[in-house]
Amino acid sequence: MLKSLSIINYALIESLEIEFLDGFSVLTGETGAGKSIILGALSLILGRRADPGVLKDKSKKCVIEGVFDNGNLSLQKFFSDNELDYDGQTIIRREILPSGKSRAFINDTPVNLELLVYLGNKFVNVHSQHETLQLSDASFQLNVLDDFINVPDLLVDYKNVYQSYNSLTKKLQQLVAFNNQAVKDEDYFRYQFEELDKASLNTEEVAELETRAKFLEHSEEIKHALSQTESILNNDENAVIDSLLEMTKIISNIQTYLPNLKELVQRLDSVTIELKDILGEIELLNSDDDFNPHELQLVNEKLSAVYTLIQKHHVQSVDDLITLRNDYDQKLQSIRSLDEEIDTVKKDLSTVKKKLEENAKILHNERTKGSSKFSNAVLQILIQLGMKDAGFVVKIEQLPEFNTTGMDKVQFMFNANLGVEPGEISKIASGGELSRLMLAIKSLINKKQMLPTVIFDEIDAGVSGEIAGKVGSIIKKMSKNHQVISITHLAQIASKADHHYKVHKITTNNSTVTAIDQLNNEGRVEELAKILSNEKVSANALITAREMLEEGF
Repeated sequence: MLKSLSIINYALIESLEIEFLDGFSVLTGETGAGKSIILGALSLILGRRADPGVLKDKSKKCVIEGVFDNGNLSLQKFFSDNELDYDGQTIIRREILPSGKSRAFINDTPVNLELLVYLGNKFVNVHSQHETLQLSDASFQLNVLDDFINVPDLLVDYKNVYQSYNSLTKKLQQLVAFNNQAVKDEDYFRYQFEELDKASLNTEEVAELETRAKFLEHSEEIKHALSQTESILNNDENAVIDSLLEMTKIISNIQTYLPNLKELVQRLDSVTIELKDILGEIELLNSDDDFNPHELQLVNEKLSAVYTLIQKHHVQSVDDLITLRNDYDQKLQSIRSLDEEIDTVKKDLSTVKKKLEENAKILHNERTKGSSKFSNAVLQILIQLGMKDAGFVVKIEQLPEFNTTGMDKVQFMFNANLGVEPGEISKIASGGELSRLMLAIKSLINKKQMLPTVIFDEIDAGVSGEIAGKVGSIIKKMSKNHQVISITHLAQIASKADHHYKVHKITTNNSTVTAIDQLNNEGRVEELAKILSNEKVSANALITAREMLEEGF
C-alpha cells in the first residue's frame, strides 16, 4: 500500500507531503486546485516519462518520493535479481533536473524506468476515465477474463509449451533453409574436398619431398664432391689413408726406443680405422645411381600441386589445407545427416503441437465456462449502477493459429438499453456508460488480483445522484481488499470514504501553490456541503452533508 507521498517543485506544488491510510480515501477540491497534479506526480514514480516543463521553479530540481508497504507481494526475488536492498517498505524517488534529465531510485539505488514501471505496477493500479479506451482492446479483454477465471497455472503451462513449440518451429525453418542451401552447395563442397583429398596431404611427406627436391636439384654437385673426397682419402698419389698407414709404420719402427710412442701409434690406428669407415660410407653414397633425371620433375610436380592449393585457398601451410579438407568433409557429412535431423525435429514438433493443442483446449474450456460467470457478475454490478436494461456478453472466437495466450479471441459485447443487441463496446457505449462498465469490471478483477492500492481518477464521470452513491458503495466494498484512493467531485462518493483529503490553492507572495489537508469530521461536513451547493453553502446543504456522512459509515 501507499504510505506517503512527498512532492517538491512540481507544477503548482512547492512542497507537499501526504500520509495515506488503509481503507477508502478520497481527494476532493475545486476544478484546477491540483487533484490531477498530485496524481501526475505519483505517476512519475510509477515510471511515466518526465517532462522538464513541470518544474515550478525552473532553477531547482523536482523531487517526488513515495513510500510503499511491501505487504505480502513476495518481491524478495525481484530485489535480489536487480541488486536492490530489500526491507519491509520500499522508497521510490524520482528527480527531474533543470537540464531536463531524469533520475529514478529504488531504496536509494539508481534504476532505469523499466524497473520502475514493473515495481510500480506491483504497488499501484491506476483507473482513470481515459483508461476506458482499453475496454475496446482485444488483449485487454482477454487479460480481464483470464484474471477473473484465475487459472494462472494453466496459462503458465500453455506458455511454456508454446515457447518450446515456437523454438522447434524456428529450428525446423532454419534446418530446412540450411538444407535447401546445402543441396545447392553440395557439388561445390564435394569438388573442393576431392581435390584436397586427392593431393594426399601429409605434413611430413611434404617436408620429405622438399628435402628430396633440394637433393635432386644439386645431384651433380653432390656426386662431384663425393668423388673428390673418395679420391683424396684413397685414390690420389698422396691419399690420406695411405699416408696415415705410412706414418703409423714409421712411428711403430721406433717405438721400442721411445715407449711413449705406443699411445700415438694406437691413436693413429684409431684415426685410420675411422677414415676407412668414412671412406666406406662415401663409396656407398658415391655408388648410388639414384639420380634419375625424371624424378626431380615428378617431385616438383607434387610440390607444385600442394603450393597451388595453398595459394588457391589463401592459407599458410599444409596443416591449414588439411584443416580445410576436414571442414569440407564435415560439411558433406552434415548435409547427409540433415535429413535425419529434420525428421527428428518434425517428430518433436508434432508431439509438442499435440500437447499445445491440449493446453489451448483446456484454456478455451475454462474461458468459456468462466465467461458466463463473468458476464453475470458484470451485469449484477451494472444493475446496481442504474443500468438495469444493460446487456453484457463475452464472445469467444477460436483462432486458426497459436499465439502467446492460446487460440482464443475474446470480445466484450455490450448494450445499455433494452431492445438493442449487444455490440462492440467502441461502437455502442457512451463515455458515462464506459466508466460504469469499467468500474464493474475493475471491481471484479481487482478482487482476484489482490492489488495493494487502487486509484480511481474521476471514474465517476457521467454519473450522479443515486447512481453516484452506488459507485461509492462499490468502491467502498473494494476497499475491504485493497487500499483505495479516489479523486472525485461527487459528494455521494466522498461521503463513503474512511479518510477525506481536500486539495486547494493558496496564494502567497504573488504565487499560487497547491496544498492538501486531511479533514476531520466537521471539515468533511463543510467540504461535502460545499460540493452540494451552487455558490454559497446553505444550512440545508450542511444538514444533508451530515446525513450523508452518517449513512456512509
